[in-house]
Amino acid sequence: MERKLSIDPTVAEMLEVARNDGISTPFDRGKAVKPCPIGQEGNCCRQCFMGPCRFVGKVEVGVCGATRETIQARNLTRMIAAGTAAHGDHGRNLAFSLKAVAEGKAPGFQIKDVKKLHKVAGYLGVDTRNKTTEEIALQIAKITLGEYGKQEGELLYVKRAPPKRQEVWKNLGITPRNIDREVAETMHRTHMGTDQDAEHLLNQALRCALADGWGGSMLATDISDILFGTPVPISATSNFGALKEDEVNVVIHGHEPTLAEMIAIEASNPEVVEYARSKGAKGINVVGMCCSGNELLLRHGVPIIGNFLQQELAIASGAVEAMVVDYQCIMQGIVAAAEKKHTRVITTSPVAKITGATHIEFDEHRGPEIARLILRTAADAFPKRKETHIPDYTDRLVVGFSHEYIAYMQGGVYRESFRPLNDAIMQGRIRGAVGIVGCNNVHTTHDEDHISLTKEFIKNDVLVVTTGCGAGACAKHGLLTPEVMRYAGPGLAEVCETIGIPPVLHVGSCIDNSRILTILSQCAMEGGLGEDISDLPVVGIAAEWMAEKALAIGTYFVASGVYTIFGTVSPIEGSPVIEEMVSKGWEDKVGGKLEFETDWRKILEKSLAHIDLKRRNLKLEEYNPAKYARSASYIPGDAYSNEEFKAGLYSRGGLK
Repeated sequence: MERKLSIDPTVAEMLEVARNDGISTPFDRGKAVKPCPIGQEGNCCRQCFMGPCRFVGKVEVGVCGATRETIQARNLTRMIAAGTAAHGDHGRNLAFSLKAVAEGKAPGFQIKDVKKLHKVAGYLGVDTRNKTTEEIALQIAKITLGEYGKQEGELLYVKRAPPKRQEVWKNLGITPRNIDREVAETMHRTHMGTDQDAEHLLNQALRCALADGWGGSMLATDISDILFGTPVPISATSNFGALKEDEVNVVIHGHEPTLAEMIAIEASNPEVVEYARSKGAKGINVVGMCCSGNELLLRHGVPIIGNFLQQELAIASGAVEAMVVDYQCIMQGIVAAAEKKHTRVITTSPVAKITGATHIEFDEHRGPEIARLILRTAADAFPKRKETHIPDYTDRLVVGFSHEYIAYMQGGVYRESFRPLNDAIMQGRIRGAVGIVGCNNVHTTHDEDHISLTKEFIKNDVLVVTTGCGAGACAKHGLLTPEVMRYAGPGLAEVCETIGIPPVLHVGSCIDNSRILTILSQCAMEGGLGEDISDLPVVGIAAEWMAEKALAIGTYFVASGVYTIFGTVSPIEGSPVIEEMVSKGWEDKVGGKLEFETDWRKILEKSLAHIDLKRRNLKLEEYNPAKYARSASYIPGDAYSNEEFKAGLYSRGGLK
């Protein structure tokens, strides 16, 4: 039987529209373009042009004599370096933005979270006495930029990890020194004829990934909070129903929060709104997609209409005047899709152009001016709009659960704490926690693994935190609402109702996986659940991964002590030796391991077994779902075959 393309009814509807209009989508291209089985399994070396060398049949060494294990380790390590570079550049851009704001050279921007500014100053050793907010911000920006290229010492944020974890890294010699050095050294080591010991290469993979999680990503998240505000719970909507028939629809897609922030602000500028009206529209409607969408969603409540695989489908609606993009996860196919409609694809980053797109480069020194130009360009397209098709799907959601807010909601302003969460895990009310994060991939049913796993985990009293396109999936399928608490296990539901949180917590974009690191560190240092992240009953999951960034994220979680499972495909399937090194081998070294599993049911089984093992290691009471009474709001029976539940989530018009 042919695999279903997506479980999202919006996708099914829009695929038919796109095909009728001759618009190519990744769903159709995924059928036509079959992965190279040699490269997919990691059995191809392209590091020099005596090859490429393909390890097939009896071939066990390349032209240079490199073994299959060396090639596999080299390929994996290079992908992790690329992911680290992507997140590192993101953090660097934000540091420059913070510097411009501190120097008064970025009109329209301001420091929105002074409390977070002072907290970050403490992490970086900045003396805040007798200094203005701007002086503190400038010092933070300069120190952050130094974290990319300093020649001595180690990353300052390493100190935020539990002391026992820091000791693990030090003993293994994998404490990251600076962000750029780890990427550059990885590229050097993986050049032809350099590092040719698989285990040695994989040690560098761990160190490089740590430079992402405890470096570029964590710094990017903190600076975003300083500039744009630390997220707190906010209600919003998701899915294609957020597009408006009578307004200029602008889709913000990518990962850069600076541009997204300014467009969100300028969209309500009376001058811009009046310009849109002069073109026949009632106003400007900004919506998000992928991680730029998550940034706007968490801080402004701007609707997010879809995740990675839906970008051409948004254009196929005929209702999008402009798709404004920056970098990472942008499909070149959106330009071809836009040529079938009236949509303007506008690239904005100095590092990312697309042939055929309009390029309006964003510069934080002229932020409001450029944002207005982009919005006017979008409005100019409105009179060219023809027939539209906007699916009538809208889902409600509650998002904005930053590390700071989670601590606050458990103890208030003066007693911020993770003690209630730790106690709930120790008592067995909460069995454990999982992070379900990452991309979508055309080689698995769109959203199915994210949603199936999320449903099953909360039913089994496992708290779920989610980011990126995984969070986008939960948003579109109604899993980020308080109502979903009725379908959680008895202990989890009781805790969530008491604290006032849903059982699925949206904590941000891909870069914000660093928030999960800080949550885990706080839990480990709170007491009662061991002394290190590796002691905690938690699992990391990238169920539908496709990007090199996902590998970097997964590896920094492993290096931090977390059992991490990737779905879809394994890039090291061609070498059982390397698979053993990154699973059992890494577990022996750092307490976390990396595994690849294509079946979400087996991911669930392995995750629950690991959580229960960690509970036994901590000598906690065995998890018993019968111990705690169901809350009054619980609906008996199998929650996810419940017809009321299905009707509520998947009916036209969204949740009832």
